[in-house]
Amino acid sequence: MLKNLTLLHKSYSADLLQVLIQTAETSGAMMYLVGGTIRDCLLGLVSHDLDLAVSGQALPVVKILQRRLGGGTLVDLSGPEDEAVRLVWRGEQIDIAAFRAEAQTIEEDLRLRDFTINAMAVPVAELGSEPFPALIDPTGGLTDLQEGWIRRCAGAFAADPLRMLRGYRLAATLGFQLDDETKEAIGRHASRIVDAAAERISYELKLIFDSTRTAETLRDMGETGLLRQLLPELYRGEGVAQPEFHHLDVMEHCFLALEMMEAVLAEPTRFFPGHGEKITGYLQDERSRRCLKWAALLHDIGKPATREIRADREGRVTFYRHDEMGRDLCKRYAERSKWSRAETELVAGLVEMHMHPFHLCNVQREGRVSKRAAMKLSKRAGDTLVGLFLLAMSDSLASRGEKKPERMEEELVTLFATVSTIYAEDIAPVLRGPRLLTGRDLIEACHLEPGPLFSEILEELEITRVEGTVVDRQTALAWVNEFLQAKNRAKRSG
Repeated sequence: MLKNLTLLHKSYSADLLQVLIQTAETSGAMMYLVGGTIRDCLLGLVSHDLDLAVSGQALPVVKILQRRLGGGTLVDLSGPEDEAVRLVWRGEQIDIAAFRAEAQTIEEDLRLRDFTINAMAVPVAELGSEPFPALIDPTGGLTDLQEGWIRRCAGAFAADPLRMLRGYRLAATLGFQLDDETKEAIGRHASRIVDAAAERISYELKLIFDSTRTAETLRDMGETGLLRQLLPELYRGEGVAQPEFHHLDVMEHCFLALEMMEAVLAEPTRFFPGHGEKITGYLQDERSRRCLKWAALLHDIGKPATREIRADREGRVTFYRHDEMGRDLCKRYAERSKWSRAETELVAGLVEMHMHPFHLCNVQREGRVSKRAAMKLSKRAGDTLVGLFLLAMSDSLASRGEKKPERMEEELVTLFATVSTIYAEDIAPVLRGPRLLTGRDLIEACHLEPGPLFSEILEELEITRVEGTVVDRQTALAWVNEFLQAKNRAKRSG
């Protein structure tokens, strides 16, 4: 693994490395490549970001480096107790930080870092050494890196509680495991995670959800109590029993739905055979994949607040409107976590609509799905229609109760095929083409006053076009007159 240090010469330009060496020689400071730069290099990963630690002040060293490189943009990254400056040069990020706290040597600085695998350094002055530069490793990080352990440095979590979450992020992205002592320390400090800034927490969770080990990592976080601190809404479903369609309580079902979503994302054509192009196209967007995982984890968080035991239905357990409650809880969590508006609406929208495919499956069992039903689902889901069916599939796979329909997953695939066909053949041509009537037509030809009725008429008119009832302007005007007459009759009879 030490031989991988030669990759430093492949990851960065020879000019940049030479300037770093010259800066180390002339600045009067001791300069070291540290942290993730060294960790990734030892793992054989190519990185274009440089992390450096220097004795003394960081800013004078960065300015020397900037002058030697002939430019670059400086960004102050300093915190209340640590000085750090970023130099952005030709698309590369060079972060230079002064030794932490009261550290006088690089060894002392490294011991103040978060995890042993991030507590290694290489002297910049030795970058040209043969066969490779010396590795400074006071905490045994190389051994942990070789064995796949995430082990905390002493006092790491007391210094910064976010490091607990970062440990799980490293485990998720590197495929490592936290050692027992680190887990025990997280259990003791878990309640302090709420002291970290919401933006920092969301960033670490984003990387966990972008990994292929999200479900496994969250379960591990649950064992130490860290996830309970971050997502109390999820834990309200602990012990909340469900009807016979399910075999798990609400919380465990949500965990399993996330696990199933990861399986679906890994092999979408296995679960939706014959629809590979459409589904893989949707999943090319990393944000869509991440939001699907969040939707799978949170899709039933509205159930605990809506659970009822209905005496009028022989003690049946119901969760009426749990989808709407779930949407609201998602939005509150997203606001607390400083999510973007786009991701908030995407996840909350999927949670709100997650039951719709199942409702249509019930219709499908009784007969043919109508164009009207397909139109309403497609328009409401919009660009997330594929995602909605992926969510329904993960939800179904996580439900294994005695009363679950035997071919539920097959029914979802059939419904997806039906809706997709109707959309392509009947709905898309209508939506792409010009409207037969506009709001102005309703005013001038139908003598209507602008108001909410306009939207109702125009929306219903689109559906009738999809159904084939209306084909041109003349039949559209005739349909509007019939629609208004029906409205008037209903008013009089009411």
